[in-house]
Amino acid sequence: MWLWLIVAVVAVQRLGELVRARRNTRRLLAQGGREHGAGHYPVIVLLHVSWLAALLVFIPPQTPPDLLWLAILIALQAARIWVIASLGGRWTTRIIVMPQAPLVARGPYRWMRHPNYAVVAAEIVALPMVFGAFWIALVFTLLNGAVLAWRIREEDRALGRS
Repeated sequence: MWLWLIVAVVAVQRLGELVRARRNTRRLLAQGGREHGAGHYPVIVLLHVSWLAALLVFIPPQTPPDLLWLAILIALQAARIWVIASLGGRWTTRIIVMPQAPLVARGPYRWMRHPNYAVVAAEIVALPMVFGAFWIALVFTLLNGAVLAWRIREEDRALGRS
């Protein structure tokens, strides 16, 4: 019961974020923004869908949640909200660069270049660990690391950082 409930909450959250991201993407493109590195985007979507599916397929549904890991996962949601709020209308799941717009330097962006990716990486570990699924956390951390390396290269190139 807990497994399905928690995975459903995360999935609904992600779907809501996709709606917001699409709205922001359309607006940014209409204002002259340019998308970069779109080729990796389907891989990111596949990774996240596979991660959630792996939880439902490989974890017995009656597995009780570990409350410490659940608290960590909840704290990560607060960090996710902070990241999204810091970027405001510029937050999207794609790499959209606005010509002549300064980089965001508020919120967690004061201290890190890619706080959203740090939150996602931590979530990819935390959610499986809520149910003691170390191997799912490990496999998807490695896959996410490879995809993020690709994405960060694309993003840095688009922002003129490489």
